[in-house]
Amino acid sequence: MPTARGKKKLVSPDILIFDVDGVLVDVRGTYWRSALDTVRHLTGQRVTYAELHKWKAKPGNNDDWAMVASWVTSLGKPMNYEEAKAAFSRFYWGTPSRPGNVKNEKHIVSPLQIERWAKRYELNLFTGRTRQEFTYTFKKWPGTKRFRMVVTMDDVVKMKPSPEGLYKILGKRDPKTALYLGDNIDDALAAREAGVPFMAIIAPGEHGYLERSKRFRALGALALLPRATDLRLWLD
Repeated sequence: MPTARGKKKLVSPDILIFDVDGVLVDVRGTYWRSALDTVRHLTGQRVTYAELHKWKAKPGNNDDWAMVASWVTSLGKPMNYEEAKAAFSRFYWGTPSRPGNVKNEKHIVSPLQIERWAKRYELNLFTGRTRQEFTYTFKKWPGTKRFRMVVTMDDVVKMKPSPEGLYKILGKRDPKTALYLGDNIDDALAAREAGVPFMAIIAPGEHGYLERSKRFRALGALALLPRATDLRLWLD
């Protein structure tokens, strides 16, 4: 990727829309860990982060419950969505005898950066989290108040890669006036369907970087950003 500002095609959106997981919050020790814990518990098999990333790269697997159901089924234990959801939740939220992985969540974009963006752009969130999951992590975070609209799993009929959440945020406004930042193939698919310019959050060295970056490019990503904060280098 070019680094000099003169070599970049700068963008001038009015509206910034962010995914949450992997963009504003580090979920390696929460959602990713919970997925691995769930699959290992249900199948008795040792599964790895490399396998997790292969499953996450498949369209439709932005929803971790759907991914776990498919993954466990592929390992010889048929499982439906609701069963996967219940099993996953015990590891994510915890039980009376064991703390949940949700305790490991960490914000990776500062409230100060959110404040800076909010002075120039309308900010929104479109996430695959439930409203409960979103509230747990963002209720007391200072940057939350700067988002005009937060669209969660509970606010749409169809989840990503459906663009329904983007439509809710934009209303009748021109999708070309917005920019969506996400880290998943489903984010890119939703943006393409809605006609919203997209940038992918993916750092060199991540598992499957070359394959994923090619896929993002094929889906029309304007740029591949190692971190969401690198967006500032691309804004006109």
